[in-house]
Amino acid sequence: MHREYPPTLPAEYADIEFENNAQRMPLVLCLDTSSSMAGQPIQTLNNALAEWTRELHEDVSLSYSVEVAVVTFGGQGVGAWRGPQLLDPRTRVSPFIPAHAFQAPQLTAAGVTLMTEALELSMHIVAARKAELRASGLQYYRPQICLVTDGLPTDPTGHLTDSWHRLVPVLAEEQQARRFRLYAIGVGGITDMGESVLRAFAPKFNARLQGFPFRELLQMMSASANAEQKGAGDEVFEKIFSQFKTQRPAWEA
Repeated sequence: MHREYPPTLPAEYADIEFENNAQRMPLVLCLDTSSSMAGQPIQTLNNALAEWTRELHEDVSLSYSVEVAVVTFGGQGVGAWRGPQLLDPRTRVSPFIPAHAFQAPQLTAAGVTLMTEALELSMHIVAARKAELRASGLQYYRPQICLVTDGLPTDPTGHLTDSWHRLVPVLAEEQQARRFRLYAIGVGGITDMGESVLRAFAPKFNARLQGFPFRELLQMMSASANAEQKGAGDEVFEKIFSQFKTQRPAWEA
């Protein structure tokens, strides 16, 4: 028997099957799809998302507890995806889909790097989903947000901006209150300045990686989700992340 959602929640949830009373874990992938990701990088990302989706479906412990949403920032501005569907910004439909029903979007790369706005949207949808779960009498693990970028924050005209500074105290407070865990990952040719932005966003969980190791990144997020389910302490997450940063595929241990 499936739990009935209160009428204030979107009717679209009615066609998604959940394991009864399973504790949820919202996971947001906040992905840079700006023009610098065009070509091989965006193709590598799409391939990794498709493979990760298959792995999620096969992972019994994650498939009925993790809920996945994708936020992108690039040619279409900042947008939230409900699986393969880019949502209308005016909709009240939640972008989160249970892992066992999640289908990866097919992303394209163009436009500017509205990183600040994308992170703000990610925080907003996490807060909204937690409120929905509480209203439904359901518990949840600490959500995870994973920011992935190869650039620096820009304004809508493509010029570099310092507006990201407004996020730093907000992110510090939110993470101190354990409202979510943020991972900030620099890939490709991200600069020293870009790395410093990520370090400001996520002092403990930031990385600057060679190339575009999206498959390993997504596997790390699954390992982190598994650790969250098991009630692991902070030192476990730091170990998982350290192993990921050094590109040693041992985080499942």
